[in-house]
Amino acid sequence: MPTIRIEGCIDLALHPGRVGLEPVNTDGVKLLVIDEAERLSTQSLEHIRDIFDRTGIGVILIGMPGLERKLERYPQLYSRIGFAHHYRPLKGDELTFVLTRHWRKLGLQLDDADFTDHQAIASIARITGGNFRLLHRLFVQIERILKINELSLVTDDVVEAARSTLVIGAT
Repeated sequence: MPTIRIEGCIDLALHPGRVGLEPVNTDGVKLLVIDEAERLSTQSLEHIRDIFDRTGIGVILIGMPGLERKLERYPQLYSRIGFAHHYRPLKGDELTFVLTRHWRKLGLQLDDADFTDHQAIASIARITGGNFRLLHRLFVQIERILKINELSLVTDDVVEAARSTLVIGAT
């Protein structure tokens, strides 16, 4: 049933002018991606396993560290897991590369020789610990703060203000 609803949404997006309830082609959904999978209940995990078994749809579960250990408690689902990939925190050149792209997206030029940029980079690295997802969330807030305050420079204060709006662990 959820597959049909997903297909209906895809069909509607592909053919926005279509009116009425027509049969939906269910050949389009090939992959089911679930974020924050660590929050799923036992019943939800069983439902996902059933969808996988009945349809052959590929399933990607994205979650926080420890998700694999949680799934080990459900052997019927765990036996179907092909692999688990643990993303390492970004460090050094990887972090600089990602930060450069975020700065560009803000219409700014990152200069790690500039003391203000260097301070901001150090704060971002400390706050995020190189976590790619947290980095993205932080930059959404940085962009918001720059816009609201009509600023054109990412400073340590801007980074700290952005951090204060996020719900994250102790830093």
